Amino acid sequence: MYVALVWILFVMWTFAQNCRNIEHLNLNGCTKITDSTCYSLSRFCSKLKHLDLTSCVSITNSSLKGISEGCRHLEYLNLSWCDQITKDGIEALVRGCRSLRALLLRGCTQLEDEALKHIQNSCHELVSLNLQSCSRVTDEGVVQICRGCHRLQALCLSGCGNLTDASLTALALNCPRLQILEAARCSHLTDAGFTLLARNCHDLEKMDLEECILITDSTLIQLSIHCPKLQALSLSHCELITDDGILHLSNSPCGHERLRVLELDNCLLITDVALEHLENCRGLERLELYDCQQVTRAGIKRMRAQLPHVKVHAYFAPVTPPTAVGGSGQRLCRCCVIL
Repeated sequence: MYVALVWILFVMWTFAQNCRNIEHLNLNGCTKITDSTCYSLSRFCSKLKHLDLTSCVSITNSSLKGISEGCRHLEYLNLSWCDQITKDGIEALVRGCRSLRALLLRGCTQLEDEALKHIQNSCHELVSLNLQSCSRVTDEGVVQICRGCHRLQALCLSGCGNLTDASLTALALNCPRLQILEAARCSHLTDAGFTLLARNCHDLEKMDLEECILITDSTLIQLSIHCPKLQALSLSHCELITDDGILHLSNSPCGHERLRVLELDNCLLITDVALEHLENCRGLERLELYDCQQVTRAGIKRMRAQLPHVKVHAYFAPVTPPTAVGGSGQRLCRCCVIL
């Protein structure tokens, strides 16, 4: 293993030394990459603009210090699942890489609000930020980002379970260009926050609200009124959504003209009536209905007669067979056959 590691380091050093004009480098999944590789890149590859280090789990804050010093033209950096990175690494990175437009930090579980403060102070050109599963991040950090990064167009907060409507308020008041918001599993967000967001961010195109369990049809009404560009919406496990919310969405400008993807898995109040409403969404391409227990095969068939191009994903449990005469037969659940 030691010999192999030395060989990898030699290869990357040679590569960096002989490819000094490289601007785009993808090292996604190269788990043997270490800080030495980043030192080589910083020393020889000053023109680098796009660097993907996803799952390079051995790199540390030292790598970011080197990148900051030698790759000052960097615009895109993916550090997803590099879980040794801390706020000190982010501070070092943004000190030199002030042209960053996209920063992906999925699964960097040691990052806290202070790391976002460093980004706010230095990365004013940032348009895309991914904080998925950065579970230590709170409203304070998101507010700081919003106040410093007014050009933000895409933000992923999925799995940041501490966030409240204060984060949505900060987005609404500071980031009017927002197009993509992923907030899956942010279970404290409510209609009040999404109402303010919808009324201020009219360019929203994609929203992932899976497991935002407190939202109701009120959120859909506001999105229907204020977000005419909405193309993809996930409401899976939002169990308070009803047919009435789908009615407003279907009759809105985004429903008529833009909506392509709608995910309603485990929306238990949705019935075939919602599918009738969705017949107005002539551009709909994909509809997710897993575990929508009040939706029937007949309802899906009727909708597809009107929208034959739609891909509908649904699951119907087997019908429970009748109990044998005399009650001696074994009962079966709806999904399983007991052998």
